[in-house]
Amino acid sequence: MSHALLSELRELLGPTHVLTDGDLSAWERDWRKRYHGKALAVVRPGSTEEVAAVVQACGLHDVSIVPQGGNTGLVGGGVPDDSGRQVLLSLSRMNRVRAIDPANLTMTVDAGCILQQVQQAADDAGLLFPLSLAAEGSCTIGGNLSTNAGGTQVLRYGNARELCLGLEVVTAAGEVWDGLSGLRKDNTGYDLRDLFVGSEGTLGIITGATLKLYPRPVGRRTALAAARNLDQAVALLELARRHLDAGLTGFEVMSAFSLQLVGKHFPQIPNPFPAAPWSILLELVASDDAQAQAALESVLGLALEQGLIDDAVVAESLAQSQALWHLRESISLAQSEEGLNIKHDISLPVSAIPAFVAQTDAALQARVPGVRLVNFGHLGDGNLHYNVQAPEGESAPAFLAAHEEAFNALVYDAVCRFGGSISAEHGIGTLKREQLPQYKSPVALRLMRQIKTALDPLGRLNPNRVL
Repeated sequence: MSHALLSELRELLGPTHVLTDGDLSAWERDWRKRYHGKALAVVRPGSTEEVAAVVQACGLHDVSIVPQGGNTGLVGGGVPDDSGRQVLLSLSRMNRVRAIDPANLTMTVDAGCILQQVQQAADDAGLLFPLSLAAEGSCTIGGNLSTNAGGTQVLRYGNARELCLGLEVVTAAGEVWDGLSGLRKDNTGYDLRDLFVGSEGTLGIITGATLKLYPRPVGRRTALAAARNLDQAVALLELARRHLDAGLTGFEVMSAFSLQLVGKHFPQIPNPFPAAPWSILLELVASDDAQAQAALESVLGLALEQGLIDDAVVAESLAQSQALWHLRESISLAQSEEGLNIKHDISLPVSAIPAFVAQTDAALQARVPGVRLVNFGHLGDGNLHYNVQAPEGESAPAFLAAHEEAFNALVYDAVCRFGGSISAEHGIGTLKREQLPQYKSPVALRLMRQIKTALDPLGRLNPNRVL
């Protein structure tokens, strides 16, 4: 049966785009190197029609499909299992910018477009596509939408869902739904777009998207501030919101240890405040650079007067701004260099974050003295990457094997008590699939299963993910 399917796929796509031999780890192993499967084949269709044909062929042969974008996911949701019976469908060849409509402030792209490519195409048109995250040089817009990615500018522009007006999707039956509308108002029944955004490839395969664009900001300034605790950071956020309003596009927080890891593994990256218990990255857009700088300096001056921060620096050039963001965006890479860790992508009411961190830090230290907490993230929208590294000198794999289950329960129970979510922007995938029923209501889970059954009755799209 598999030989017949492979022959059919080679006929559909050409033999060079159906990979079965050699090193396929770029597709079969996830970015964290935690999940490693074996695909029947890696197929690389070049058009929506070819994706539909692949889905139809796999359906006839009762073979499941794992869609994959840039393979930068962090929850094991985009790699095959180890059965050798799943087709890994890579959208990497589908990378065209189909159209830009400046008057409508929209762009229509293939799902395999790299996020940085989308940003650049918008910039070349004098516009802005604001989704921004550390993996933007390799993640794809289809992956961003299928996981409802967040990033660093959610505070002003929202998650990927808010930046998408329409989708093109290949269904589990191999049909094509063309919902590439650039309309901002369309009340003609259920919003199918919102079913597929965030569904992690389990309901359909996103092949194209119509995205929101914005006028490109003329002025932009970035600052880094030093604070003693998270209560001060939250108070600074309130102050910044009052005085900067919608101009505040980024508000990131980084613990001392998270930046110590960056200094250890990337000593060439400067850190203006290496002794600060917490560092806060702020970004502001305005009508021009001078206005942005004046507004940011004014807020930071007030914060210093009120004792909310101990020090601050404002970038005076694009290069300085990029250096500050590079410090923030290197934390995940530094963690990877340090070794495997227990990752938690959580969201909480901003007001609850200081108490959550104080209580949960203490509980984890009591469980394993010397455990190292890598805490950073998007404080402006309540999203923390609250990660747990093994004590200094302890084997990271052994630490995970011994403590991951108990630490997950401890952290997620605390998140639940504080009214938060166990997944803010990374999704559920395989990593959190078993925990989801403990923290999602039975009614919500039942509705999710009914939707899955309705759209993919035979369970062929990314099976055993999310649910």
